[in-house]
Amino acid sequence: MLPQEIIRIKRDKEILSTEQIREFIADISNHKVDDMQIAAMTMAIFLNGLNRQETIDLTLSMRDSGDVLDWVDFDKPIVDKHSSGGVGDKVSLMLAPVLAACDVYVPMIAGRGLGHTGGTIDKLEAIPNYNTCADNTLFRKTVKQVGCAIIGQTGNLAPADKKIYAIRDVCGTVESIPLITASILSKKLAAGLQYLVMDLKCGNGAFMKNFEDAKTLAQSIIDVANGAGTKARAVLTDMNQVLGTTAGNAVEVQEAIEYLQGVNINPRLDKVTRELCIEILMLCHRCETASEADKLISGVLSSGNAAEKFSQMVASLGGPTDFIEHSEKYLPQASHTQAIYPLESGYVSAMDARTVGLSIIELGGGRSIPTQTLDLATGYSEFAQIGDFVDEQTPIAIAHYQTKEQFERAQNAVRKAVIISDKQPALHNPIMLKMQIP
Repeated sequence: MLPQEIIRIKRDKEILSTEQIREFIADISNHKVDDMQIAAMTMAIFLNGLNRQETIDLTLSMRDSGDVLDWVDFDKPIVDKHSSGGVGDKVSLMLAPVLAACDVYVPMIAGRGLGHTGGTIDKLEAIPNYNTCADNTLFRKTVKQVGCAIIGQTGNLAPADKKIYAIRDVCGTVESIPLITASILSKKLAAGLQYLVMDLKCGNGAFMKNFEDAKTLAQSIIDVANGAGTKARAVLTDMNQVLGTTAGNAVEVQEAIEYLQGVNINPRLDKVTRELCIEILMLCHRCETASEADKLISGVLSSGNAAEKFSQMVASLGGPTDFIEHSEKYLPQASHTQAIYPLESGYVSAMDARTVGLSIIELGGGRSIPTQTLDLATGYSEFAQIGDFVDEQTPIAIAHYQTKEQFERAQNAVRKAVIISDKQPALHNPIMLKMQIP
């Protein structure tokens, strides 16, 4: 069937058959569908949705567009987590080495920035010579020897998703639940996972801004993953403020390293990272209780074993062998740093994280077109958290920038994004809900 005829079916709110979905995705892989037609299909899906079977068919078709890894010769659980995206979300950088130190395998295939949210692969590319495009041989070798590896989508792993993902980012179809589900799970299923925990962000800095939408997406992911043979759970986490104290690329890598070294640990970032690790360790039966898992996590952090796993992963994938000891020497640095102070003193009572994320794009740290080269040095550090007091001596954040014009735009955006009040607000648990198949 012609691609335009398949598009027309979904445009007219009809149900696509398994064969039609498989044909359309196969045509993407075979370069028989152009970018305009992919954009039209994603918009039709965004507007009219997919039912459960269509979503499963799309996910499996995207998975099968390339290689599907297996780990039959690996003797430990194959686990991973995935985040739906947030501002300052560097959890994967800590979670993978923590879990590897807890004696499970973590073959993580991550993505680039999407919309106003940062991407794990963009962050890792701030590390000199780190190979985010490692082939399957190096990927498997690193997972086997280190216990974890974080890479991007190679041409052989869910290649159809890679193409669709880039187009969704620039044509206004990011927030579609079926497309998000299929994009996430096609990569995860192609990686041959046995166990998956989804970190579903909810709030003004997330793609799912209200709780019910977030629950719907979580349920979609759990249903499709479990239906495809991967045991899955979901955790809904708060994204109404920057997660941690940094937002950008290189600056987030630095915060992740400091976390693994036990330095400057942000309580919310620690809570989210630990809870996701706990859920994974219990799901794969590495630990039977949450307290047992939490104790194991604390042990691998305090002993330095988790930090060593990160160091080994970086070296195995081509980065410096002494990166974690001398990260500031290797990570790119912006030409200038300058504090952003509030116009009035008081407590941070609310934050528009999306505005912060968009300002990073203005700094060059995110994309406005798919082919854009990022400035990995720009962003924010020492970002105030909700409940913190700020004044003319205590800044909201430190901007990392290249030009005076960039700083002025960043300062205006941050001041607009952060609400200051006289009274200190109540603090909320960043863990909003945990979900699993009954």
